[in-house]
This record gives sequence, C-alpha cells and structure tokens, in this order.
Amino acid sequence: MGNEMEIPKEYDFSKGVRGKYAKRYAEGINIIVLDPELAEMFPDSKSVNEALKYLAKLVRRMCKKTAKIA
Repeated sequence: MGNEMEIPKEYDFSKGVRGKYAKRYAEGINIIVLDPELAEMFPDSKSVNEALKYLAKLVRRMCKKTAKIA
C-alpha cells in the first residue's frame, strides 16, 4: 500500500515552480525535536517557549548573583 492519492483534475500545477517559496519559509522557521518524555510535558511551542524564558530568567539572575560574590 503506497501513496495512492490522486490530484483532482481541476487542480492545475502545470505552471507551478517547485520550491519557489522554500527558502523564504525556511528562514523564518526553527525546528527543534524534543525527546519523547519532554514532548509529553511540553505539547506545543508556546509551552516550550514559556519554560525556556523562565529558565533564561533564572540563569541571568544566577549569573548576576555570582558576579556580585566574586
């Protein structure tokens, strides 16, 4: 069983350009693959970004405290 989907005849791709927008699309996208156990905890990009922002805030805070001690 392979890909047996047929394109309806009303779709005309005869003047289409393969990959015309691929570079522009790729420039705005960062794809990061999470380990399965993390993907369960962070089901979408919003939750991942919120967690990373919080972690970055903690790291900045810790670096400032370390700098004051030294």
